[in-house]
Amino acid sequence: MLTTYRSGTGVLHRLRAGPKMLAVAAVALAVAMLPTTLWAAGVASAVVLACYAVSGVGARELARQAWALRWIVVVTAAGQLIFLGVEPAVANTARVTAALLIAALLPLTTRAEDLLDALERGLAPLTRIGGDAERAALLLAVTVTTVPVLARLAAEVREAQRARGVRPSLRLAIVPFLVLSLRHADQLGEALAARGVR
Repeated sequence: MLTTYRSGTGVLHRLRAGPKMLAVAAVALAVAMLPTTLWAAGVASAVVLACYAVSGVGARELARQAWALRWIVVVTAAGQLIFLGVEPAVANTARVTAALLIAALLPLTTRAEDLLDALERGLAPLTRIGGDAERAALLLAVTVTTVPVLARLAAEVREAQRARGVRPSLRLAIVPFLVLSLRHADQLGEALAARGVR
């Protein structure tokens, strides 16, 4: 399974996947629930910096993750500025961005197989009501690991356009991005079928 995992020796790398998921979810939720004030935007930023410092993935990875979120930041900030004003726009954008950056630490510091095992154990109670914990865990794990892969594919399309001297644009990038995404989906489906997943 494709993953964004970065090897390291930080605190998050050493934590087991289950407690790590709960910790990351709790911190992201706490940041998302901060009030819509400028000081809360500062707190959200400080929490992100602290999380990346503790995680051991480093400032370069934080910058890379933040750059990947640039369009989410722009769209979120623009919509909020139009309807809510400056302070709520800055605070809400900071909270959303911080929560996403914190959530990105999970696939960065956890191997896909460990994530799948932890999800399977956490969803085991579903079997009592007729659910399939293995399939549910696989679905969640594939979703968590596919989103960064799609972001990487979009970046590859943009880089290919630049290499050909074409100014990157959404209109010109959509078809190659869809082709690469569908190819990834086919490869993922074949890999799952080879492992007996139907």
